[in-house]
Amino acid sequence: MNKPKLWTKDFLIVSAANFFLYFTFYLLMVSITVFATEKFHATPSQAGLASGIFVVGTLIARLFSGRSIDRIGWKRMLYIGFILFLLTTGLYFWVTNLNFLLVNRFLNGAALGIASTATGTIVAKIIPHERRGEGTGYYALSVTLAAAIGPFLGMYLGEHAGYNSNFTLCIVLLALSFVAVFFVKVPKIVFSSDQLAKMKGLSFRNFFEPKAFPISIIGFFIAFGYSSILTFLTSYAKEINLVDVGSFFFIVYAVFILVSRPFTGRWFDQKGENFVMYPSFLLFAIALLVLSMAHQGFVLLAAGALVGLGYGTLSSSGQAISIKVSPKERMGLATSSWFIFLDGGIGIGPFILGFLIPFMGYRGLYLIMAVVLFSCLFLYYFLHGREASMQKALIQSNQVSGVKVSAK
Repeated sequence: MNKPKLWTKDFLIVSAANFFLYFTFYLLMVSITVFATEKFHATPSQAGLASGIFVVGTLIARLFSGRSIDRIGWKRMLYIGFILFLLTTGLYFWVTNLNFLLVNRFLNGAALGIASTATGTIVAKIIPHERRGEGTGYYALSVTLAAAIGPFLGMYLGEHAGYNSNFTLCIVLLALSFVAVFFVKVPKIVFSSDQLAKMKGLSFRNFFEPKAFPISIIGFFIAFGYSSILTFLTSYAKEINLVDVGSFFFIVYAVFILVSRPFTGRWFDQKGENFVMYPSFLLFAIALLVLSMAHQGFVLLAAGALVGLGYGTLSSSGQAISIKVSPKERMGLATSSWFIFLDGGIGIGPFILGFLIPFMGYRGLYLIMAVVLFSCLFLYYFLHGREASMQKALIQSNQVSGVKVSAK
C-alpha cells in the first residue's frame, strides 16, 4: 500500500517558515548580549536578562495563543505572529536605552510564541497520520538546523559586519517567509457551538490539553537537562581547555540529528514511540555522563553526537506523542502545552543549575544531569510508556483476530 505523501508544498513552506523564525531567535540570542553591552554599557547580568527575557515572552504567548488559535483561525494566527515578529525585530534599529531593549525583547519573544504555535499546529494537521513520527521529526529539523546555523552566523556577522547586519538579515529572511506562507493551504476544522463555547473562559482546559500533560512533564525534564549544555558548555570548555573543539559541539550535534532523523521518525510510526523513546533517554544520559568525563576533544564531540541522537530524538518524538494522544480539534493546545513545558525547562534550568556549580563544578553538574535523565526513563514508563505498550498490544491482538481498529 502506498504511503500518503509527506513532502508537499505546504509542508515545505511551513517547515521553512519555522526555520527562519528560530534562525532569528538563535542568531539574536548570541548577538543581543554584545549589543546590550556595547551600546548601553549593560552589566553581564543585565545583558543576560536582555537575552533571557525573550523566553519569558515566548512562554506567556504560548499559554494564550494555544487557547485562542482555534477561535481566531490557524492561518490568521500565523499572520499575526509573523507581523509582530517582523515589527519587533525591526525595532532593534530604534532601541535607545536598556529598558526599551528589555521591553522589545519580551515582545519579540511573545511574537515568536504566537507564530511558532501556529506553525506547529498547522504542520500537525498537514502531516498524514500514518507518517506522524516521521513528519514531525523532519519538521523538527527546522529548529535543529536553526540552532546550528543561527549562532555561528550571528557571531560571524557580529565580528565582521556589526550587529546591525544581524538585524537586517533577520528582517529580510522573515519578510520572504511571510510572503511564502500566503501560499499555504491550511485545512479547515469546523467546530460545533458547544466546542466553541468550551474554548471560552479561563478554565485549565482552555490553556492546556490534559492528555498532552504527561508527556509534556517529561519534556520539561528533558529540556532541563539540555539547558545545562546550552548555558554552561562554553564555560566548561574553557575550564578544560577545549574551547576550539567545543565550538564544533553543536555542528556535530546537528549532523547526527540529520543522519538519524529518517530512521527514528520511521521507527516511531512503524514500531511505536517506545521503540525510539527508551533508547533515546539512555543515549542522552550517556551523553551527559561522557560530557562530565571529557578531557580530550574527541570525547567532547562524541558527547555532542550522543546528545543529537538522544535529545534530538526525544524532543521531536515527544511533540509527536503530544499530538497523537490528543483530540484532533485540540491540536493547537497540545502543541502549545508541549512547547510551554519544553521552553520552561530551558528557561528555568540555567537559573536553578547555576546555584549548583559553585558546590560541584561543571563535571559534577553534568554527572547529576546524567542521573536525572536516566531517571526520566522510568518516569516516562509510568506516565506514558506503559499505556503505549498496552495499546500497541491491543491493536496487534485485534489485527490478528480480524478486528479493525481505527487510528486516533
